[in-house]
Amino acid sequence: MSPGLFSPFNLRGLRLDNRIVVSPMGQHSAVGGHVNDWHLAHLGQLAVSGAGLLITEAVAVEPRGRISPGCLGIWSDEHIAGYRRVIDFARTYGQTRMGIQLGHSGRKGSVSQSWFGQKTLSEAEGGWEIVNASPIAYPDRKTPTEIDLATIGQTTRQFADAARRADAAGFDVIEIHAAHGYLIHGFLTPLLNKRTDAYGGSLENRMRFGLEVFSAVRDAFPADKVVGVRVSATDWIDGGWTLEETIEFSSRLKALGCDYICASTGGVSPEQQIPVGPLYQVRFAESIRRETGAATMAVGLINEPEQAESVVAEGKADLVALGRAMLYNPRWPWQAAESLGAQVYYPVQYDRAHPSMRRNNAFIVQRERGS
Repeated sequence: MSPGLFSPFNLRGLRLDNRIVVSPMGQHSAVGGHVNDWHLAHLGQLAVSGAGLLITEAVAVEPRGRISPGCLGIWSDEHIAGYRRVIDFARTYGQTRMGIQLGHSGRKGSVSQSWFGQKTLSEAEGGWEIVNASPIAYPDRKTPTEIDLATIGQTTRQFADAARRADAAGFDVIEIHAAHGYLIHGFLTPLLNKRTDAYGGSLENRMRFGLEVFSAVRDAFPADKVVGVRVSATDWIDGGWTLEETIEFSSRLKALGCDYICASTGGVSPEQQIPVGPLYQVRFAESIRRETGAATMAVGLINEPEQAESVVAEGKADLVALGRAMLYNPRWPWQAAESLGAQVYYPVQYDRAHPSMRRNNAFIVQRERGS
């Protein structure tokens, strides 16, 4: 029997060759939000990895939705060509489906790149105004402006415009970033949302912005293409966003046409108490899947092939997303296929590096030459 990790999976009208997903990983290397040669090299190598789906880093829907000045953007039609270049490469040389993560940094924006310590940037240093559901600052950073109703509507339209550009660029999948303390999560969690209008207070009100953004993106993206959402299933802080609320939010998203939920956690505060360890977030994907019937994606310290296989084989999640493991070893799917006795795509240019060149048994399927 073929391992579950290497069985195909359908999302809406999209067929993934296997259950391995390359998770969004911030590169902070753009200028003006534009794709450059670094992104082509980074995403290009991952596009020929054999993974079923590759999702870009978070891409800002407006300039102040960036985390750092180096974040990618898609707030202008001028950004489309750069993404199309990456997708053209992926489709010429790989079989991985391509996704884009759309996001807005909210109160966690206007900071330096991670290798410079994510320090708050002043206007003189190229920083910008930041916004959140309520004016509650991330520790040691500047206080965000409370986003008003008119700007809420404008931001929702920016997500929809970004979705149309993502389609024009050729993406198969959009993932909406509603996790890790960024803008949408800033509305969801009662720790950051102290509003008294229709977007604050009750769970129904706190979900409103996220559901409106999802509906706008779903309407703007072709009906046969996939839209998923990444959530933080818990804040890991007393009085914060909970798994029970995540299940309700996920159920509402599914009713609106959401194709999958990626279950991450945390990101609201450095005071979070996270029991970090292998597979530590998988139980959240499992609960969401069980309670809502939605397809789920597990993420977080899933490093070994046997770990990933257990998640799928035991029905804990439909897809497994890897970030750091893929950065360290972009041929992780080859390793997993060899370990589990499965088959996976590889480019013919890498014939000589493939296990089938070192012994008689070929664990990985070679793409037909000339395809």
